[in-house]
Amino acid sequence: MGDLLLVRHGETEWSVSGQHTSWTDLPLTQHGEEQAKSLAPLLSGRTFSLALTSPLGRAIRTAELAGISGASTCPDLHEWDYGGYEGVTTVDIHRTRPDWYLWTDGVPPGPDGHPGESPEEVGRRADRVLARVDTALPDGDVVLVAHAHFLRVLTARRLGLAPAEGRLFQLATGTVSRLSTEHGRPVIAEWNTRV
Repeated sequence: MGDLLLVRHGETEWSVSGQHTSWTDLPLTQHGEEQAKSLAPLLSGRTFSLALTSPLGRAIRTAELAGISGASTCPDLHEWDYGGYEGVTTVDIHRTRPDWYLWTDGVPPGPDGHPGESPEEVGRRADRVLARVDTALPDGDVVLVAHAHFLRVLTARRLGLAPAEGRLFQLATGTVSRLSTEHGRPVIAEWNTRV
């Protein structure tokens, strides 16, 4: 049985500024590209039975620079749809909603095609990804390259927690995390690893 490796894409301008970034397809910053390249030693020597990336350029570029070959895009790995909060910082949201918390309050609808998502909706996408992962893990490691909030929800679901419990797992840009098993049960084996 293989391990599930989670790679958060490298830094973008909005990850630096704290702006919520779901469908806006920002490129990696120069530092983000360096972060992605630095992940290669953490991933080298592994054979992946399945390699998937979010369809967004920042994830695809991170996979390329980290040396993950043969990755396929998976729409379900897309970041949480932030709806009307796309491009807005938490600080700005708190000016009008001082007690707002993404994990419990969700987001308002955005423009056409971006209604926003609740933790439960993101959780359903994560469950679909995990079903696909489970078919590949008997053949070796699986790697997913995606986004912070989505990967946090996916981790919660892997551990048998409610989607909103992803709030417990802070995830930095340009990192690798590893979910494994102990006595047949899912565990976090490594988190936020960098070289």
